[in-house]
Amino acid sequence: MLESAATALAGILVVGTGFAAGGYLYHRFYKWLVLHKMERAFMPGDPVLELAAIGKQVPTSITSPHISDDETHWILRDEQTKIDAIVNGTDIGHYHLLIGEKGTGKSSMLLDAMKKIDGEGVSMFEAHADLEIFRVRLGKALDFEFHEDYIGSYFSERGPRDSTALLDIERALNKLEKVALKRRKTVGRPLVLIINCVHLLRDDEDGQDLMELLQQRAEQWAASNLVTMVFNSDDYWVYDRLKLLSTRMEVTSITDLPRNRALAALKKYRQKYFKELPKPEILAEVYNRVGGRLTFLNRVARSKDMLATCDDIIDMEKRWFLNHCWVLGADMDDDVMDQQKYASAAMVLAQALVKAEKNEPDQYHPKDGSYRIPEIPLHKARQIMTRADFIRSYDHTNLFTITSGALVRADSVPMQRAFRSICSEEGFDEYLDATLQRISDIESLGRTREVVAKDLVLGKQYKILVKDGKIKGEKVTEVSLDTKAED
Repeated sequence: MLESAATALAGILVVGTGFAAGGYLYHRFYKWLVLHKMERAFMPGDPVLELAAIGKQVPTSITSPHISDDETHWILRDEQTKIDAIVNGTDIGHYHLLIGEKGTGKSSMLLDAMKKIDGEGVSMFEAHADLEIFRVRLGKALDFEFHEDYIGSYFSERGPRDSTALLDIERALNKLEKVALKRRKTVGRPLVLIINCVHLLRDDEDGQDLMELLQQRAEQWAASNLVTMVFNSDDYWVYDRLKLLSTRMEVTSITDLPRNRALAALKKYRQKYFKELPKPEILAEVYNRVGGRLTFLNRVARSKDMLATCDDIIDMEKRWFLNHCWVLGADMDDDVMDQQKYASAAMVLAQALVKAEKNEPDQYHPKDGSYRIPEIPLHKARQIMTRADFIRSYDHTNLFTITSGALVRADSVPMQRAFRSICSEEGFDEYLDATLQRISDIESLGRTREVVAKDLVLGKQYKILVKDGKIKGEKVTEVSLDTKAED
């Protein structure tokens, strides 16, 4: 019996020790594997970067027969040098916010800088309003599974994944910090984490918590030269939010191309791919109609009739504005009053920008001849609209733009021309005034309560008598139906 017990005990000890050693070794191996996979995410040729490049139309081996591989790089911006220094890790000690209108080339410059170094030490992903999707995209960019592939999750114990999306993002950033510490010792340059389209985050409690978490990490990593975080945004509210706690943030405003650069690039493109030499008058007219916005210049440069394409762009911007903000006049129903408040405020602001354009002594910059879109300070724009809450929505829907200097203007040159066309229509001022008056009347009716006396409606009269009350000096008003008047 003693021999059997000793044998059984020895077997249990051997099996238990084996399981314990195996579990410990697996745990250590899993931790090493997590960091190794994250290090691999920043190696050259990462598939995540390739997918981001395809999404942003960076040329690959599949191209059109008549367009070469450098078709999207026919315009080089002055900011490209700074973007290259940020992405390759030579610009350290700060985190960066790139802000500008949609289509100015922010994402293209980032991807171009990443392509020059083959994505070594850089990871990029798109933001999303849902925190769970943001968590998944961050994990894909960092090659981090959030411990979902950990074998302990197969047992009945609560696994590390049983938490919120925000805690998972914090765990991923903790792992990234360990990888960055190792890289600083070996390479001496920080990692670069680019978050594109940050304006897609919701400006609510969850979105603000995420922004605070990301900014805290960005501040800490910038001070220690571990990770350089780059936020790319189209909307002003991101800058307004980050500025509250920023000490090491650098803001780079990406605007339209100046006149000389835009005309030279357009001329070069037409010569190379269409074998034609455009007249200076046509190039100048193209710039006057669409400005220096890269997304518009790309469309115009590839079209056979450049001026007709410019008119199509202006018409498209005009219809986009009217579909969102057209007013309904004095005959509108009271059920649409909330939407008409939004629309009429936009029309009033557009009218103010058109008037400001007429008051400008010169519409072109004296140095480079660039078209100057009229601007109004943000606080003045809110005063003109008599509302302070609509302007962010206008910025988000690309109707108006709030610059990093807190100036409000049309989103683009075609949008400003659309404003000019709408406000110059015959009877527009009277029509807008009638709409504003109708809104005022509906609000007045909503604040008014009507009391109807049925006896008076039927032609009867009331007898009002003021007499002394029970208390000395008290006056009582007595109202009764006048029976004599009824007879």
